[in-house]
Amino acid sequence: MSDDIDTSCTPNIPRHVAIIMDGNGRWAQKRGSPRIAGHKAGVETVRSVITTCVEKGIEVVTLFAFSSENWRRPEKEVTLLMGLFLMALQREVKKLHKNGVRLKIVGDVSAFDEKIQKNIIKAEELTKDNKSLVLNIAANYGGQWDITQAVKSLALKVEAGELKADDITSDLISQNLSMSDLPEPDLFIRTGGEQRISNFLIWQLAYSELYFTDTLWPDFDRPAFEIALKSFAGRQRRFGHTGEQVEKMKNA
Repeated sequence: MSDDIDTSCTPNIPRHVAIIMDGNGRWAQKRGSPRIAGHKAGVETVRSVITTCVEKGIEVVTLFAFSSENWRRPEKEVTLLMGLFLMALQREVKKLHKNGVRLKIVGDVSAFDEKIQKNIIKAEELTKDNKSLVLNIAANYGGQWDITQAVKSLALKVEAGELKADDITSDLISQNLSMSDLPEPDLFIRTGGEQRISNFLIWQLAYSELYFTDTLWPDFDRPAFEIALKSFAGRQRRFGHTGEQVEKMKNA
């Protein structure tokens, strides 16, 4: 990351928001419903967040939908989640396209069945030229996997003589990560009360502002999202500088 601070965009609005959508299962259990009901309710929250991001000029939102560790959940729940994922790809993509949203699936999609993979390709192709918002869905994604696949890619170039080990820098690793073509997250949000990153974008979150809330994901409505954005707006991002240096740069 450069030592310079980019002040070209509105400082109070993050360019990129990354979210762990936690609490769906607990939301459902509190209501005496099966866990999958919470995941279905969470889709409505996703729609609300996307709408808010478009209206506020946020450029990118990344949602952690299914981690590489979530395969460890009960088989029935995983099967239902895969069905919900497929349904969302089939039903939501046309709405996203109509609203100018570009959809990208981030993660090792080879683990999904053929029908889901075909719908991913179809959805990304349909929306690839849209400009109002980039929506990244992290599915079968893990931050450690992301770094590992980047390092493997560079190691192959070293083996082939295309690169020297001494040429490998943090910038070069960043260029080989998922979402390398997008700005790194400015704001990370986790709902549901837990306060950890859980193997989500662990490289890319190095300088992100972190926001944790007890609100369960299906209850994370627009006012709750705006509280998170207000918290971000009130923070001073230093990137290794002192507060005085940051103020001088703003006033220069």
